[in-house]
Amino acid sequence: MNSRLVVTFTTLIVFIIAALAVPLGLAYASHRTNRLLLDRRADATRFAELADQAAREDDRTGLVAEITRYADLYGAAVRVRDRDGIVRASAGRFDADDRDATRLALSGRTTEDLPTISPFGPATVLLAEPAGRDAQVSGVVLLAAPTGQARRDVSLVWAALATGALVALACAALVARRLARWILRPVTELDRTTRAIARGRLDARAHPGVGPSELRRLEERFNAMADAVSGAMERQRAFVADASHELRTPLTVLGLRLENLEPHLRAEGTTEFQEALAELDRLTLLVADLLALARVEAGAGGTGREVPLGPRLREWEEVYAAKKVRLVTEIPEMSVVPEAAARIADIALDNAQKFVPAGGTVTVTLVDGVLRVADDGPGLGPDERAEAPGRFWRSAAHANVPGSGLGLAIATELARACGATLRLLPAAPHGLVVELRPDQPYPDQP
Repeated sequence: MNSRLVVTFTTLIVFIIAALAVPLGLAYASHRTNRLLLDRRADATRFAELADQAAREDDRTGLVAEITRYADLYGAAVRVRDRDGIVRASAGRFDADDRDATRLALSGRTTEDLPTISPFGPATVLLAEPAGRDAQVSGVVLLAAPTGQARRDVSLVWAALATGALVALACAALVARRLARWILRPVTELDRTTRAIARGRLDARAHPGVGPSELRRLEERFNAMADAVSGAMERQRAFVADASHELRTPLTVLGLRLENLEPHLRAEGTTEFQEALAELDRLTLLVADLLALARVEAGAGGTGREVPLGPRLREWEEVYAAKKVRLVTEIPEMSVVPEAAARIADIALDNAQKFVPAGGTVTVTLVDGVLRVADDGPGLGPDERAEAPGRFWRSAAHANVPGSGLGLAIATELARACGATLRLLPAAPHGLVVELRPDQPYPDQP
């Protein structure tokens, strides 16, 4: 948009400058042409008087000497014809076709206008002046005058106008560029702020102060809207965190009381009792995941500190061995990653051990800072991979698998917190790959 505004302003300025410079240049060319006409007409009139006098006295010696001296001095050509069109005197090289001019002058009319002089021509102009007294025409004086000096004058003026126009255009383009930046500064600021908010920086705000007053007011209202939305989200997050935290204790007490009731149950109530305990465990897991998600969204939990990845993965070996699933770790020795990346690996490994059947393989790699957890389980379809990071999402094919549906949602928030991107990709020939690709690669060595 900035470029379009600059182009629009510059185009308008070009038209304005052209509307001023072109008429000025043409006006000066016309003025210089008229001045040349007046100067050379005065000379032609004087020669016409001399020609009329010479015709009356039948002595053209003085006339020839005068036009010869004039031709040598000004580089012009002069020709004198009588009323029958016969050349009676001539000086200089006369190459112009003078028939029309001669016919006009013999009718008693003098040259009233000349072709407009420009830097590109004409090289000479032709003037015709009738000789005689009163209405009696005795001959014609033809003057072919060079236009070199006039063309140089016009060239200088046109060059000055062109230089001034270019300088004005450059200054105007600079002003237009700064004006466009000034107008669009609030828009640029809003774009930067919205991009930052979209990336998870909910505290980002525009900085009003530069630009049109209407756009500055828009920035202020945008900030007020962002404050309101951020406050609502913060209150919602705080509510979820507080509710989850407060529910943990009653759930724990409820679990203990249910366990204390077990010796007093009859045999036929054992199944319902176990189902109640399972639902209580599921509810406890859901509350714990909600609390973890709220803390991650609030930026709590120290997700930026670095931790060694190897010991974290070794803790899963026993879990996978019990499930008869092979866990392969291909990471450099002493690798360290942010706490958020390690927690994402835990979530991916926890999901994999639920869905990969016995005899399957789960592989963890860290190459060039990209952390990948790949399994050869049933995997997810394209639509399912797109929906899986959502909250409380559960695949219809895995509805009977324990879980809260918040694991990948927590992983997505953790990835955003550590400046990375979490992607779910298909594995070959089947399975799922959880890939964490950071903006800045994690070091392979501490």
